[in-house]
Amino acid sequence: MSDRPVKVLLVDDQTLVRAGFRVLLERGEGIEVVGEAADGAEAIEAVRRSRPDVVLMDIRMPVLDGLEATRRIVTDERLAGVRVVMLTTYELDEYVFEALRVGASGFLVKDTEPVELIHGVRAVAQGDALLSPGVTRRLIAEFAARAKEPMPAMELDVLTDREREVMGLVGAGLSNEQIAERLVVSPATAKTHVSRAMVKLNARDRAQLVVFAYESGLVRPGWLE
Repeated sequence: MSDRPVKVLLVDDQTLVRAGFRVLLERGEGIEVVGEAADGAEAIEAVRRSRPDVVLMDIRMPVLDGLEATRRIVTDERLAGVRVVMLTTYELDEYVFEALRVGASGFLVKDTEPVELIHGVRAVAQGDALLSPGVTRRLIAEFAARAKEPMPAMELDVLTDREREVMGLVGAGLSNEQIAERLVVSPATAKTHVSRAMVKLNARDRAQLVVFAYESGLVRPGWLE
């Protein structure tokens, strides 16, 4: 990241919610709110105009919902590099997994503490995924309970055994530091394995690696308990 501010676009159909997030974000050093939108259609136009680093996107909105708006943003080659974080009222929102599937880089509960909000925005701008370990484990269990049979794991054949193991731990919500501790390696080594797995699977970020992990059946509910 350069020294320039992280540019953020706020998308929510409630004016007070946007105002609250703006106040919190503008207290954070190195963060600039470059615009707001009240629905997904407005969001797409605003992203094209302002080219933010991070979009905080509500899931449920009129005109065009956050899921479809996110899909259109992340699949637009002209908007490469724009990261979307979904805003949700509940940690186990039924749409959260679908949001990750269409390309969101993570999710935030709307009552997130200010320091976590600012840290999360910065992390996503740097290319990390915003996935709380505890929430991710519950999300996996919730998704897996409703999921169809796993997709064939042929695409995972490009991974080494260690990369596959690391991908499973990423899917279970572990951070690089936690993966390093579990595998008795350095955090730098864990990060390298994660990065290589992402490159080989053409995953745009860590969030998409999580999606691949449990769509392929590599992660199943309760396996890490």
